[in-house]
Amino acid sequence: MKIEFAKLHGLGNDYILIDCIRQNLAGIDFEVLTRKICHRNLGIGADGVILVLEGRIYPFEMRIYNSDGTRAEMCGNGMICFARFLYENGLCRKKKQTTETLAGPVETEIVREHDDFLVKVNMNKPALSRKEIPVRGNAEFCVNQNLRVRNRVFEFTAVSLGNPHAVIFVNEFDKNWKEWGKSIENHFLFPKKTNVEFVKVLDRKRIELRAWERGAGATLACGTGACAATVAGVLNGKLDRRVRVLFPYGQLRIDWDKQKDFVFMTGSAKRVCDGTYNY
Repeated sequence: MKIEFAKLHGLGNDYILIDCIRQNLAGIDFEVLTRKICHRNLGIGADGVILVLEGRIYPFEMRIYNSDGTRAEMCGNGMICFARFLYENGLCRKKKQTTETLAGPVETEIVREHDDFLVKVNMNKPALSRKEIPVRGNAEFCVNQNLRVRNRVFEFTAVSLGNPHAVIFVNEFDKNWKEWGKSIENHFLFPKKTNVEFVKVLDRKRIELRAWERGAGATLACGTGACAATVAGVLNGKLDRRVRVLFPYGQLRIDWDKQKDFVFMTGSAKRVCDGTYNY
């Protein structure tokens, strides 16, 4: 079977997008397909696969699979790529769109076109209670709590932006941060596992971030992680509500609206290539 696809990325956080509306892909096991197509040596290579589907209530649904084949509820950079794909592939010429996700409806707005395609995403309200995130424990919230991993204790703040995050503030990035990220992802405290962000505060309006994503491992950027880090920084008194999050290949702008409680993320999506995958 030949599958038409496009590869896009947001700051190096890359995804294979597949139009399931204009292609008949019935019967495909997308968990298996994702593991094959995302392999960096034996496939195309990506952090995940995004399916473009017809929605039940809104026109479109974004269904995302991590590179290990597991489903994800939501993805910030993936949503930016999704908005560009819809617009450029003629599926929708509206610059404002509401898309269904496993985490609920998400609103996007195309701010600027052309190569540095800029999209603003309403990431909705952050979930802060342990039950919603989820995180095991008795206290209602999880702000600046201890987390023991082998012989080390981390202080973390838990937030959900449709998917769970453990945010850890550091003075410098540990050379073994990927190993710690993997251990924390699978820690007993997180019944659905967790994304992990190591965050270096530069000032009240700028942070650097290293992301270990649940089901994908280390990635060059993470949209929901940037939002979670901003929320955690505000809760810990370290950041203002408008923050620039710096990654190796660019930045995201995050705004946590005080009145509406919504988190807005603005970032770019670039198109790498279009092609046909022989499955």
